[in-house]
Amino acid sequence: MRDGQPSLSAQRVAAYRLGADRLAAPYGDPAAEDALALDVAGDTPGEPSELMSRYLRARTSFFDRAVVNALDRGVTQIVLIGAGYDGRALRYAKPGVSWWEVDHPDTQADKRARLERLGIAGSHVTFVPHDLEAGGLADSLAPSFFYCEGVAVYLSRPALATLLAALRSLATPGTRLAISLSLRPSSAAAQDRRERLRAALAALGEPISTPLSGPDLADLFTRSRWRPVEISERSQRAGLVLAAPA
Repeated sequence: MRDGQPSLSAQRVAAYRLGADRLAAPYGDPAAEDALALDVAGDTPGEPSELMSRYLRARTSFFDRAVVNALDRGVTQIVLIGAGYDGRALRYAKPGVSWWEVDHPDTQADKRARLERLGIAGSHVTFVPHDLEAGGLADSLAPSFFYCEGVAVYLSRPALATLLAALRSLATPGTRLAISLSLRPSSAAAQDRRERLRAALAALGEPISTPLSGPDLADLFTRSRWRPVEISERSQRAGLVLAAPA
């Protein structure tokens, strides 16, 4: 992202989510998240991509399920790493549950200004302005359910390793981490789609990192002491991983 400006890719994700089917829950305020997304979408340039739309629908569904499952099993603190304009703290607000949103200061400032202008309350959310490339995240957080959607793909390999280690240092036996990763495609068609996505994001000034191979991913998780939890093969192919402390 460009210095002094909010993330354009985060804005586009919010705009795309307006057309996604969302997991319902007997708590929260879906209309508040929709209002935020509509506000962001009105300022988002560019034409929609069907390829990106399909991917984000699948990714949104994965993280919705992970969050609701965590809340339904009694988790009382949710930490979102690289929050962007994610509105799950609104959509799935639940009495007694606190949310922490970690993001780059420029994007977070824009999001908070929009929430204030729209009159959307967020007293249950603690905002943590933090550049993930700088490290030191463990000093700001406490054990909880973590989810990291759409941000790991932008981190350098050392920064990603540091992030996973920091989150692991806070984890308890019941902690879970949901994360989306950039994995090396297994087919020529998938490689072509990945290269088109890489070019589009680079044009926004937000290039994604080098994709991880299977052995790279296994080594990264082993060194940071996380272990993937059994999930569907489709989710794994899309780089959507649920992990527990090893």
